[in-house]
Amino acid sequence: MKSLRLLACSAVAPAMLFISGCDTASNEAKYIPSNGTGNIVSLDQFNIQDWNQAAEQMVASLLTSGALEKAPQQPAVMAISRIINNTQQQIDTDSLTKKIRVALSQSGKVVTTTTMGLGGSAEDPMAKEAAQMNAMLNGEKQKTILPYYTLSGKLIEDRARAGSTRQVTYTFQLSLTTVKDGLAVWEDEKQITKQGKKPSVGF
Repeated sequence: MKSLRLLACSAVAPAMLFISGCDTASNEAKYIPSNGTGNIVSLDQFNIQDWNQAAEQMVASLLTSGALEKAPQQPAVMAISRIINNTQQQIDTDSLTKKIRVALSQSGKVVTTTTMGLGGSAEDPMAKEAAQMNAMLNGEKQKTILPYYTLSGKLIEDRARAGSTRQVTYTFQLSLTTVKDGLAVWEDEKQITKQGKKPSVGF
């Protein structure tokens, strides 16, 4: 009888160790692509893949529109405004603005200014102060290159529900405006729709 019990325990123990090992392995943190299909999808927030998708699509639309080539100075000088968040979520819109700025700068078609923003305010106050200090030390009048374009945007959220299924659509809008006359020379919007009953993995 004792031998049977020992035999049963010896058979169960490796199986329990195997299950425990698998469970431990599945809980280990790992790196995944930021724009991959295995990212967590949440209905209650703007995920990293949403940032990437919105930024890539909107920048591609702007660069192929031909609007930037109409500026008298090339590359075109642009001031980027903050993205207005009209959603129910606390969204760090500066992250999206930065992605757009980097992509535009890398295209070679745009030079973005951080010392002048909309309404005369500086996007980077320290950079503006440094430019003023440099001009004063050199006994020169500060040279300010005015932006030819301003880029502004808005993020809108729309929610729907049918039974236990929830759906949210984020609409991201961008407008390119010429400073001299205030006319919008390019506009576009992209929508990202997510549907489900709870957070999941994948698009």
